[in-house]
This record gives sequence, structure tokens and C-alpha cells, in this order.
Amino acid sequence: MTDLSQIVKAYDVRGVVPTQWDEPLAELFGAAFAEVTAADAIVIGHDMRPSSPGLSGAFARGAAARGADVTEIGLCSTDELYFASGALSLPGAMFTASHNPARYNGIKMCRAGAAPVGQDTGLADIRALVERWSDEGAPEPAAEPGALTQRDVLGDYAAHLRGLVDLSGIRPLKVVVDAGNGMGGHTVPTVFEGLPLELDAMYFELDGSFPNHEANPLDPKNIVDLQARVRETGADLGLAFDGDADRCFVVDENGDPVSPSAVTALVAARELAKHPGGTVIHNLITSWSVPEVVNENGGKPVRTRVGHSFIKEEMAKTGAIFGGEHSAHYYFRDFWNADTGMLAAMHVLAALGGQQGPLSQLVAQYDRYAASGEINSTVDDQTGRLAAIKASYEGRDGVTLDELDGLTVTADTWWFNVRASNTEPLLRLNVEARDTATADRVRDEALAIIRG
Repeated sequence: MTDLSQIVKAYDVRGVVPTQWDEPLAELFGAAFAEVTAADAIVIGHDMRPSSPGLSGAFARGAAARGADVTEIGLCSTDELYFASGALSLPGAMFTASHNPARYNGIKMCRAGAAPVGQDTGLADIRALVERWSDEGAPEPAAEPGALTQRDVLGDYAAHLRGLVDLSGIRPLKVVVDAGNGMGGHTVPTVFEGLPLELDAMYFELDGSFPNHEANPLDPKNIVDLQARVRETGADLGLAFDGDADRCFVVDENGDPVSPSAVTALVAARELAKHPGGTVIHNLITSWSVPEVVNENGGKPVRTRVGHSFIKEEMAKTGAIFGGEHSAHYYFRDFWNADTGMLAAMHVLAALGGQQGPLSQLVAQYDRYAASGEINSTVDDQTGRLAAIKASYEGRDGVTLDELDGLTVTADTWWFNVRASNTEPLLRLNVEARDTATADRVRDEALAIIRG
């Protein structure tokens, strides 16, 4: 019996090529995707990894064999694929392993309008079909196979974004962009073309072997080059995109990272100016500053679990105008509730270019607390350690506990959250407090229990 548990994750397919999956398997995934979505037509895109064109082509053949017409948009960022799914109202598949090393590849799938496909929304059914067909052989092709057509949507994607955030009237800005040899090198030149931006391009050559550094800006070592370039050139800010360019990280004019929570608060304030009284989604490990800023700007903050499927589900349910996560995923109602780092970056550029002060000064109002960042600890017994933390803090005066996602412990001047990784024997700790000394004390106390 074929077992795909190693590559079918909570929200996507991801694994090493060709040892864990290959083009014949991709073809079965394409057929199963067409079957489960019951789609007459789908859209497919891929990143710059060497294995991506072959895998996406095989997926296209599988879907076409089930009778679905396939629009192939070729090289694109993940949010460009979401744009195509939304604009064309078609289910979509993006071939990428995001920030994972070169030997990996994967598939991010969505229904028409960029609605997510996760375990509970079709991915488990797709996996079951692929496993069955791997053992029994694929079903007979449809009487009339679907057609394969190519289409370039990059210009339409750029025009859509520029219609949402007008940068034409901002003061000129010098921007360093580190694309990490990923898809930002494909999208940024077209989106920024003709705007009052002096672009200093770093690692824009599309290269799925990632010769300069991993395309994962969440790891501080991968933004060192960007920080140095910003300082050396006197740039106004720096932007770093991950491999499939759906996430964007920001550094200020001093080369200091701007926390994704501060970016979330800044964008929320701008979106609420356009949509007064709107709902803004934030996950439970974004800063206290996010709901505060939302309330100050007349909006309604809604707290959710970590993960894009929870954010998108809550956005659809509440009609939220915007959502943000600590991991630099930013979701917009104007972008089919999908995440796009590019649109968040454009909001930062518009806010900075609309006033005269430096970025550090602008974001200071949104960066109000001391935070630990995410600290990972390898533990054998995740459940037992979480129970030990709960037992330690339960019943303390002025302390509340909730288990929306892992365990969150909250007091007047601090909070922390501990969550188990879905894929590794890790507990993830995030701490925030009103000052650094308190954050350090709370962090050390929690880690002492976690690490036993």
C-alpha cells in the first residue's frame, strides 16, 4: 500500500525529489486534483527550482487526462498563482517548496478564488485517490481530454496590486530588495517599474540551487547581506522575499529588522482608513500592539490559531479586510483573502513615502513591547511538557490560561505561548512583555520547564 504521509502535510504537498516523489506521482496528483475539485478548468504555475517545470507539466497532463482544461502560467510567485486563481475564477496549483532547500519541491493547491485546499478541504481526499491509483493504476482517461494553453499573467498581477496601493505620488525612495534567487527576482521588476523607487537588486537571478543563501528570511543569517547593503548605501529600507515570494520581510534604514507584528499593525491602520470599522485577523502570537492599533483605528481585532487555513477561514467567516501573522504572511480581502507579501511591502512603501521621517521612526508607534522571537526546543514528550507548564502556572494570581493553539499564559505585563510542531519533536515558545527584563525572566522560567 502506497503511503504518502511523508509528503502530504497539513496544507500542501512537500518532499524531496525524486526520492520521495517524482513526475509520475505528480501526474496522479493532477488527476486527483481535477477529480476532487470537479473542475472543468484549472490554472498551474511553478517556481525556479530545476524540478518544477517537469513536475508541473506532469500535473497538467494528469489533470487534462481527467478532462480539465489547463492554463499554464509558467514561472510565477505563489501570490501570482493566487491572483490567477482569483482573477480567472479557477482552481490552482503552485509548484514550489517555498524556502526549503533545493532538493525539495511541493504543491500548494487552492480552489477557485484562491480558497485554500488543506486536509479538511480536499487534500485528504486527493491523497487517498493518489494512494489508490498508485496501487491499482490510474482510471481510464476521460473521453475528451482537456486542452493545455499557456498564458502570461505577470502584467495583470502587477496592475492589480498597483490598483490597490497607489505609489505614484510618494517621495522618491531608495529600496534594496534581496530576492534570494527566488521568484521575487521575477515579480519585483514588473511591479516596481515606473514607480518613484530606486531599486537596488540583490540576487535577482532565478536559481533554485540558492547559491547565495537560503531563501528563508525568517532565519536572521539570511538577511545579513541585505542589512549590510542598506547600511552601506544609505537606502531608505530593505525588503527580503522568500523563495516563492509570498512572504516579505522588512528592514529599516539602519538595517534593523521590522517585526512582522509592526508591519501587520501598520497595514491594518492603512486598511482601516479605507474600510472604517473593518475586522482584522491576527494569530495568537502576534504582538499585543496589533489588536491595540486595530482598536485605536476603530476596527475589530479577531484572534486565531497559527496557520494560513485558520486565517483564511476566519477571514471568509467574518468578512475581514486584512490578516497578519508573525511569520510575515499577510492576507487581504482585496486579494481573495490570500496572502501576498508584495502587497504588504507596497503598503510599507506607501506609508514611508507619504511622510518625511525615516522608517524606524514610522514603525516605532507600532512596535511597543519586548519580544523573544520564536525559540524552538527539542523534546521527546511534547504533551507531557505542555502539561507541566500548565500545572506550573494554573492557579497563579493574575494569570490566565487558554488552549486555543497550544497553551497561552497571560498576565498583566507579559504573555507567552507554547505550541507543538506538527512535523518535528519541537515545542515553540514565544514571549512578549512590557520591558526586556520581564521578557527575559518569563522566557527563562518557561524554558526551564520545557527543557526539564
